[in-house]
Amino acid sequence: MIRIGLTGWGDHDDLYPDAEARRHKLSAYAKHFSVVEVDSSFYAVQSLRNYTKWVDETPPGFGFLVKAYQGMTGHLRGPNPFESRDEMFRAFRESIQPVVEAGKLTAVLFQYPPWFDCTRENVGLLRLTKELMHGLPVALEFRHQSWFEGEMRERTLDFMRREGWIHSVCDEPQAGPGSIPAVLAATHPELTVVRFHGRNAAGWNQGGSPNWREVRYLYRYSRDELEEWKDKLLQLEQECAGLCVVFNNNSGGDAAANAKQMMELLGMEVPDPARDQPEQLDLFEGG
Repeated sequence: MIRIGLTGWGDHDDLYPDAEARRHKLSAYAKHFSVVEVDSSFYAVQSLRNYTKWVDETPPGFGFLVKAYQGMTGHLRGPNPFESRDEMFRAFRESIQPVVEAGKLTAVLFQYPPWFDCTRENVGLLRLTKELMHGLPVALEFRHQSWFEGEMRERTLDFMRREGWIHSVCDEPQAGPGSIPAVLAATHPELTVVRFHGRNAAGWNQGGSPNWREVRYLYRYSRDELEEWKDKLLQLEQECAGLCVVFNNNSGGDAAANAKQMMELLGMEVPDPARDQPEQLDLFEGG
């Protein structure tokens, strides 16, 4: 099973053509896609109220790929609001319980920063992180090439299989040690995550610029590039029970269109809420 979605639901203007859709964006989004990545959880541990609301606004079978809080992945630069690592992980686990209980948790995504390289210490941190997640499904995405260089590639994949990590496969520009190649391998029998970050090599390493997020993910995939990935997705589908495919190239509003293109290429039904809406009866028609 392949499910395709986007990162977040707030910024995809082409999905919300009218005032009603703009007022209820997640509900409108769920008419187009069956899975979404929650990014707000990276910046702060979200409230139970938020997750309960999001669960209620989505249909049965919908999935949330929840991004791990930045303090849990080593991104946090300022003061940590939690007194200990245990408290931080406990607060995060408790916050997502409404999603877990509703059966809508696809996985928690741990995306590590570019300075998280392949060292014994960091391998130990991954083991500890897995323990602190108490059996919840967790996906792992690296941003440093050392994890997949030379013989480390197979060793890293074997480690992920042994520890029960879901592999987050990336399509991103090859722009130095702070980017990784697309390693087409499943490490968990149930799920593989694939995230499309675009291929803007010139903007990938501009982390210090004020609008670096907009620049980094400013990219629209061509049909040929998506055709190439269609075959890769079908290959990965043979290695696990399901794929969660997320498009993150939304700086220019390209993610939704590219995601629907991929659905079309895979022969999946591409929902069109406007088309599928029942016709309004004309009360004055006939006689």
